[in-house]
Amino acid sequence: MAEHALRGLAIGLIEALWNELWGFPPRLTDAVIGELGSFGALTWFARHMPRYQRTVRALGPLRTHLACTVISLDNGCRYCSFGHAYAVELVYLKQHGRVFPVDARTMCEWTELRPPALRAQLCDVLQRAALHAEVLWVDRTLALVRSEQRAVDRQEARIEHLVHMFALLNGVGIAGKLEPDDAHDPIKKDQALKARNAALRGSLA
Repeated sequence: MAEHALRGLAIGLIEALWNELWGFPPRLTDAVIGELGSFGALTWFARHMPRYQRTVRALGPLRTHLACTVISLDNGCRYCSFGHAYAVELVYLKQHGRVFPVDARTMCEWTELRPPALRAQLCDVLQRAALHAEVLWVDRTLALVRSEQRAVDRQEARIEHLVHMFALLNGVGIAGKLEPDDAHDPIKKDQALKARNAALRGSLA
């Protein structure tokens, strides 16, 4: 009974956090609690989410979500790949006034690619988006997620923290076979921007 009550409390607190940040509770909440237990999940979010928020402020939402997408693709998690790739789409449209070259539904299928092909796809789409500097961050992120190097400065240390965060998030997303839900960013609340993105995608079809 006590564990049931604690689980209900954990779900309520974590979903309240997500609702405040993103405007909806993502599907992975219950899966994380199932993996870590109620107290463990609360502790995990309290430890990691403030640092994640600082990373978004320091690196900017576009670079942060690109890193989360790259990590999740390399780990093979469609769920997290979609959530952050969709955030990339929306942030890119808001910042650049044009549609991102590839949609999140397509990108999250790249989990099936072997490492060289994944890098090639990522670099190609970033070049087409005129995000040439981000190609360097793709290489840095892939090297960190594959343990080919360690962080050498504070910015890379932020990416390295994302690698550790998403080891768990990707793991529960894969184990739970979670289906994609929405953009994992406050920009998800901007319904006009989402409608514009969808309209632009439709015009390209």
